[in-house]
Amino acid sequence: MFRLPIGVAALCLAASSFAAAPFDDKFRQLDELLPTPGTIRTASGAPGHAYWQQRADYTIRTTLDEAKRALSGAGTVTYHNNSPDTLKYLWVQLDQNIYKTDSDARQSAILPSREAWANGTQTTGLKYDALRTVLEGRTFPGGFDILAVKDAGGRPLPYTINKTMMRIDLPQPLKPGAKVTFGIDWRYNINEQKVLGGRAGYEKFDDKNDLFEIAQWFPRMAAYYDVYGWQHKQFLGSGEFTLEFGDYDVRITVPGDHIVASTGELQNPGEVLTAAQRDRLRQAKTAKKPVIIVTQAEAEAAERVRSTAMKTWHFKAKNVRDFAFASSRKFIWDAQAIKSGKQDVLAMSYYPKEGNPLWEKYSTQAIIHTIEQYNKYSFDYPYPTAISVNGPVGGMEYPMISFNGPRPSKDKKTGELTYSQRTKYGLIGVIIHEVGHNYFPMIVNSDERQWTWMDEGLNSFVQFLAQEAWEANWPGGRGDPRAITTYMKSTNQVPIMTNSESVLQFGNNAYAKPATALNVLRETVLGRELFDFAFKEYAERWKFKRPTPADFFRTMEDASGTDLDWFWRGWFYTTDAVDVSVDGITEYTVSSKDPEVEKAMARARRAAEPVSITDQRNKGMPRRVDAHPELKDFYNENDEFTVTNKDRNKFAETTADLEDWEKALLKEGKHLTLVDFSNVGGLVTPLIVELTLKNGQKTIERIPAEVWRYSPTKITKLFVTDEPIVGLTQDPNWETADVDVSNNSWPRKATPSRLELFKTERDPNNLMRDFNSKLKTKDAQGTPAPETAPTPAE
Repeated sequence: MFRLPIGVAALCLAASSFAAAPFDDKFRQLDELLPTPGTIRTASGAPGHAYWQQRADYTIRTTLDEAKRALSGAGTVTYHNNSPDTLKYLWVQLDQNIYKTDSDARQSAILPSREAWANGTQTTGLKYDALRTVLEGRTFPGGFDILAVKDAGGRPLPYTINKTMMRIDLPQPLKPGAKVTFGIDWRYNINEQKVLGGRAGYEKFDDKNDLFEIAQWFPRMAAYYDVYGWQHKQFLGSGEFTLEFGDYDVRITVPGDHIVASTGELQNPGEVLTAAQRDRLRQAKTAKKPVIIVTQAEAEAAERVRSTAMKTWHFKAKNVRDFAFASSRKFIWDAQAIKSGKQDVLAMSYYPKEGNPLWEKYSTQAIIHTIEQYNKYSFDYPYPTAISVNGPVGGMEYPMISFNGPRPSKDKKTGELTYSQRTKYGLIGVIIHEVGHNYFPMIVNSDERQWTWMDEGLNSFVQFLAQEAWEANWPGGRGDPRAITTYMKSTNQVPIMTNSESVLQFGNNAYAKPATALNVLRETVLGRELFDFAFKEYAERWKFKRPTPADFFRTMEDASGTDLDWFWRGWFYTTDAVDVSVDGITEYTVSSKDPEVEKAMARARRAAEPVSITDQRNKGMPRRVDAHPELKDFYNENDEFTVTNKDRNKFAETTADLEDWEKALLKEGKHLTLVDFSNVGGLVTPLIVELTLKNGQKTIERIPAEVWRYSPTKITKLFVTDEPIVGLTQDPNWETADVDVSNNSWPRKATPSRLELFKTERDPNNLMRDFNSKLKTKDAQGTPAPETAPTPAE
């Protein structure tokens, strides 16, 4: 501890605030990275008065051929050109063409590393499964057969197919404000999802029945917007879909014993449901708990006898950006009503008996919970239905309908269906996530082909909040800062602001890291009140519109009244990590100059020092002055700490010129502690410092990130306390995603660990599952079948 003269204290602190390292301005504005605002997208992040977006309305007739596992259809598209541009041609997405052997996705597919491949076996595990996927992908006759493209009068329109995109050349340029109607006839073979993966497909059961989850099933208008023009990037699998809003009128013809779950509202229940089922559906509209519409007994009866008749289910959906459906005779169906603002919503679940008892207990309840929670943080769910379907797809979302995979498994001893804790929470979590996608991006319509994090990351963040509201101690989840640290310090990563198809560690980059960033922004940087207001403002501004990253960043700053450019730069544009080290600590007290006080303290300090080894061993030794007392004088009777009149007079002269506040500070006896911090990870962060005082009291001081603005690598911070500081911890609650907490404390704390004297090997079956999840499915929002769900560190 040092005694610091009061006139020197401020000078010392100011000088220590500047480090000698080269200056790197972490707080410079994002002007060089963000697009220039204008009348379409304003500097505040809101849509401008000149904002526009296109529209596409669809009328479709489609037939499911169960025996051939094929789908055919004819559709009419009315395309509205609301842009200020004249369009000579239109681009259409042919996403099923990803299954053609010449697609960029197939041609650019890569195998796992040589080491991972070597860990498989020839008959089971990685090698067999990977080869099966690759070889069957090469032989599967997938992709659209485009049978006709014609204008409203039935005349052929010229078109060119470029793998997963199709250009339609218009006979007359489409001027601003005009619309054009054209038709397309098509067919394609439905893939077996468990083999070829993807976001849709069929599942075959041991009872010889199939379950179909149908998506990306019709040629869909590509997006055209002010920032990008035509979004015609090839569909490679990771970057999802960027679509236009419109109204849908769809008739789906399926085997007569099938039950269909679909985007939209059913228009003809009298033609496809029994009287009992229609009555149950009416009851569900006012029910306080789920009502079974199609019972398990009815579904099992349908499984045993296959109908040869066909039925057409008619659905309509307003102002949606896509349309999907599922069909099977195996479906059990339950429903319950929920109020969302002024909108009456039917929450509904469809699942085979293999999904029980898990699905009947949790699915519809999870849908309702999702709507309640997401409404709090964004806007009222606007659609009349919200559906969760159990099938082969691990997790995928579409307007009003989602596909979710987790199921119970058979107990090896009893043969009964049962589920683990991981399966239970995996199901609830994936339903929250996929139903939550109705908000982001099905309504807040970001460009998924370009920026995965804008839908997956934002949605994973709100999913985290919703899971916290389900029950206390929810087992893990993306958004907790402590769960992202392994990824944040890895070298195998790219910035969040990376195109979807170039992202490494897809789940961590596009889901977990942005969700964590927003959680840190909410809890640590802005606080809940400012953050929640700004986030809700973003959702309200951009619902049924197409925001870009700049619109999100600017809205959050505009509505919170906070300059966050440092935050976006660090978390979204770099791979820097939070790693703050407590490097040194020096304690001072303000010197009172009062000799009565200062010399008494000096005497006490001397007394507290250890006795030298020489003095210890000389204790009791005969001394001359003891034998000759006449040799003693004043200095033998008094020590150097004795206060003299000269000391008292000097003190009176010194304090005479002090100001009142300086005199008050002298009397208070405050303890001043200078703490040296270094920013090892490069990502600037607020400091959350827990101080432990000598009297046992603990306090937390929160220091904004701007403390780093003049010196982003090293700073010294002054703490003023009534008692001496005996302990100090930076980020005591692990709220900043600090990747190394071993350097966060003074005194340093030992890091507990356990040494295991067991040889561990990587299980080839785990490798197989890891590879399958990457090759076959989208990153199921971090929730593929929960028994094989990756940990956040993966």
